[in-house]
Amino acid sequence: MAKIPLPFDRSTIRSILIQTASASNCTQGSLRYWLSVGPGDFQLSSSGCANPALYAVVIESPSLLVPSCCKVVTSSIPIKSPQFAVMKSVNYLPNALTKVEGEENGAFTGIWLDDEGFVAEARRVLTLAEHLVAHGKLSGVISRNVSVQEGKMADEMMLIGSGILVKPVVQWDDQIIGSGQEGPIAQALYDLILEDMKSGPPSVRIPVPY
Repeated sequence: MAKIPLPFDRSTIRSILIQTASASNCTQGSLRYWLSVGPGDFQLSSSGCANPALYAVVIESPSLLVPSCCKVVTSSIPIKSPQFAVMKSVNYLPNALTKVEGEENGAFTGIWLDDEGFVAEARRVLTLAEHLVAHGKLSGVISRNVSVQEGKMADEMMLIGSGILVKPVVQWDDQIIGSGQEGPIAQALYDLILEDMKSGPPSVRIPVPY
């Protein structure tokens, strides 16, 4: 979509990322990487750029994030169109403004709504959540549109992402969510995510030669 040719083949990129993680000596953190058109003339077209470039950064995390409760607000920032939301890019101004809007209103972040007024964005925890169904902690797992009004009536609500893992939401605007305290499902999902990170299938885990 970005029309940037890869500077290396996929196997070489994989090797570079593993070597970067190894050279960092970081055993607890995150590896983030970006593809760029490379140095050029600062014009809109990439035709003035010599070669595409790959950047990789290892970010150390002193300790694993633990669930902590937060407040959210309904964001007034327009959501990105689906066409530009299918890939990670530097077009994060709407995300940053949503975060700032939340903080300005005494909250952790803002909740985006789509053009029809439904809660926007989601994370793929449905696979892990199926384990909670098997153990009787959830009655079922489905994916569908959720309105603001329905969301505020939830027994539990949580934010899920790579930067926060699981963050229970106890207040949305002026509405207290559930009991106003962290619920058991948030902690259970957090435990499942940690277990998946440590001992998930080999297809999603790569050994690093430190």
